[in-house]
Amino acid sequence: MKVMKMIKSYIGFAAIAALAIASCNPLQLDQIDDPNNPSLGSVSENASRSQIQFLVTGLESRHRDYVTNVSRAWNTFGREIWYLNGSDPRFQTDWLGQAGREPDRIYFGFGTTGGGSWADPYQAIRQAEVLISAAENTNVLTDAEQAALSGFGRMIQGYQFMIPANFVYDNGIRIDVEDPLNPGPYVSYEEAMQHSRSLLNEADQLFASASGEFPFTLTPGFEGFTSIDALQEVTNAILARNNAYLQDWEGVLNALDNSFMNLEGDLDVGPAHPYNGPPDEFNPLFYIRDAAINTIIVVHPSVLEDATEGDARVAEKFYEREDPVVVTTDATPLVGTHQDNRWPNNTTSIPFIRNEELVLLKAEAHAQLGQTELALEAIDIIRNAAEIGDYTGPADQQSLIDEILYQRRYSLWAEPWGHRWIDARRYDRLDEINTSFDQGSVFRQFPHPQSEVNWDIYVED
Repeated sequence: MKVMKMIKSYIGFAAIAALAIASCNPLQLDQIDDPNNPSLGSVSENASRSQIQFLVTGLESRHRDYVTNVSRAWNTFGREIWYLNGSDPRFQTDWLGQAGREPDRIYFGFGTTGGGSWADPYQAIRQAEVLISAAENTNVLTDAEQAALSGFGRMIQGYQFMIPANFVYDNGIRIDVEDPLNPGPYVSYEEAMQHSRSLLNEADQLFASASGEFPFTLTPGFEGFTSIDALQEVTNAILARNNAYLQDWEGVLNALDNSFMNLEGDLDVGPAHPYNGPPDEFNPLFYIRDAAINTIIVVHPSVLEDATEGDARVAEKFYEREDPVVVTTDATPLVGTHQDNRWPNNTTSIPFIRNEELVLLKAEAHAQLGQTELALEAIDIIRNAAEIGDYTGPADQQSLIDEILYQRRYSLWAEPWGHRWIDARRYDRLDEINTSFDQGSVFRQFPHPQSEVNWDIYVED
């Protein structure tokens, strides 16, 4: 895992390697080779197997970079959590939209969420492109090995493009980033998601032309998913999420049929982001129980208030602190009585898609297609796992969607994706998010960061 820290040097080169700018550009620099880190050129032609292994591990590292900020920010926007920070009140006042605060291009969120929600996904996308290029331009790999590596890169890209797309939403993102110094225009949310889907479909096809075990070593985050067939299943799991955002319900079910979804299996099964401690990173969401600190992720009071009595997820995920955490804001004091209880220690891996989400996607797709019995079957799998018994409410479509969104709120609570914020937006229910505890507002989307706008202005000039 030491290599995950080291390999990020590749990524910076991937983003700036083509500094072939006109001489009038003040960004023009002389070529300087770093004797401690390999350049992009060293892997773009006839990369060795060891160099490709570094790229694979580096891509896994980049793949998780969004976790810290997206988990804290998006789950705050959706009022799954509060990220209480006694040192910097903007984590409360700005992220919660207190006193009428609204996101602008230099909003505080871009200092912290901007990396995880905007820049970091593009770094992962570029890193994946370096891996694909290296695989395609070396003579040390078989055709099947090249396909497997390219499939892995496309799978990660398909996942990562969905992050900035859901961050800025209607404002659109760039999908043409082949030349990082001359990126393409912004495209709509739907076009961005279609692009993500095309990458995932390409990954699926590439994996289909390979076989056996993945030809290079993956981290323990992919334990149980190191075969080509298993990686193809992960790809289809991500594709199912993508299709739900595109409201392609038949597409959701088709992808789930080819994923690792198991209606009778462990709901926690799925690939994860690993953490191993120095020289690697610690799990960024872990906090010691009852730690005497005022900077911590706490459970939003509405989540506790709205929970079903006896729900096993509440007992498993939320730990009631001996002493609440209190942070004062200019609107109202925020009191956190419960903290996150999901992580046994600071090196616990964080899943990025799980069987439980897939079962809920199945329920949602069937409900949307009017397939009531199949929707109820999937809902009851989730409810019984939570020890709250079968669903006994109305079986009309609207009631089933209400129930599914409620179960997603607790099954997928505070996962590194901001599910509730996205769910509320895609069902036009942002006004249902409870802001009474913080007297804030709920954001629909974010504008492009100022640095992105400045880049366009500079290029035009």
